Amino acid sequence: MPAIVVVGGQWGDEGKGRIVDHLAKQAQVVVRYSGGNNAGHTVINDGGTFDLHLVPAGIFYPSVRSVIGNGVVVDPESLLQEMQMLEDRGVSLEGLVISDRAHLVMPYHKTLDRLQEQSWGDWSIGSTMRGIGPAYTDKAARLGIRMAELLDEEAFRDRLAFVLAEKNRLLTQMYGEAPLDFEEVFSRYWSLGQRLARYIKPTERLVQEAAAAQRTIVLEGAQGTLLDPDYGTYPYVTSSHPTAGGAATGSGLAPTQIDRVMGVFKAYCTRVGDGPLPTELHNEIGERLRTLAHEYGVTTGRPRRCGWFDGVIGRYSVQINGMTAVALTRLDILDTFSEIGIGVAYELDGQRLDYPPSNVAEMERCRPIYETAPGWLTPITACRRFEDLPPAAQQYVTRLEQVLGCPVALISVGPQREEIIVRQAVL
Repeated sequence: MPAIVVVGGQWGDEGKGRIVDHLAKQAQVVVRYSGGNNAGHTVINDGGTFDLHLVPAGIFYPSVRSVIGNGVVVDPESLLQEMQMLEDRGVSLEGLVISDRAHLVMPYHKTLDRLQEQSWGDWSIGSTMRGIGPAYTDKAARLGIRMAELLDEEAFRDRLAFVLAEKNRLLTQMYGEAPLDFEEVFSRYWSLGQRLARYIKPTERLVQEAAAAQRTIVLEGAQGTLLDPDYGTYPYVTSSHPTAGGAATGSGLAPTQIDRVMGVFKAYCTRVGDGPLPTELHNEIGERLRTLAHEYGVTTGRPRRCGWFDGVIGRYSVQINGMTAVALTRLDILDTFSEIGIGVAYELDGQRLDYPPSNVAEMERCRPIYETAPGWLTPITACRRFEDLPPAAQQYVTRLEQVLGCPVALISVGPQREEIIVRQAVL
């Protein structure tokens, strides 16, 4: 039974949805294990281009069970809109299952997200304002409401009455906001729950049954390693664990049942929001990368900051996640560059670093030490074997393998499903 985690190796937006879609055709179960609708995966297939935020990328294969795991926080309105979009475009939702242990994003979470970001001023973190951070805060503080409670009217009413009273005190006394009306919130969310009820299941049992039956399971991460609250550029991070370690707690699969970890890296670096990005290019090259790759957030539409490949955080990410293979995406975006930078180390206060500092103030002061690789100046989208790539492109990939200390198994050379080079079997 191969169980594989697909994890972002950078700051998110690496193209994980594309890789999950590629692997899902060989899988029986795909589990989204972290994040909320603050994440976005773009999948391009015969039906067109799909932007997913909560539904796993396995949904396009009718034989696959697509599981929204317990580690996800679910905005039911957003999820229903996404489900409707998929159905309107001919995608079956019969394989979709939602964990009854997944926590809900409530209206007060979105309000608090906005108020906190405003009040923090210069210390704001660039939140997507989707209420994700406050939802995970309540989960840890034992003030959360879970999908299971949407199936029990009395339990939901009692739980919401207690939690909303707490949140209204916070809204009115700390922020001077109007309180939320209990009956309005209750009736709205109870109605949403009724529409989702047939999808809500104890998904850890489903996942364990699949494992016992030796079925192939793909664990789909959201965001990237450098946004992990423990291992990322804290406090400019997300509120769940996008790393491979989070895949077990967020899916119901035991760590000993996971035998492969695929890290997904862009052939360059991007980041949305605030926080360190040592290889960021504040020049025409950075703007050119953004324009060529249309680097704008799937969820927010915000322009992504762009830079050369950062091998320091890449090596760190490989180690933290225990990556067994790498998928390199968007290599074709570099087709027109005569020279390409590879960040191989940092310089901090006169010292060379081969490991990212945990102190964000130090990380902000880090300056990349680059190697320069020659470009190939020819389109590669038609390539289907590694040997078909121009020699300079082959050398670039080989050098990234050396820098990362991990083999590159898949290479995306274009946005379409078939525009991928398989160097070695992954499943």
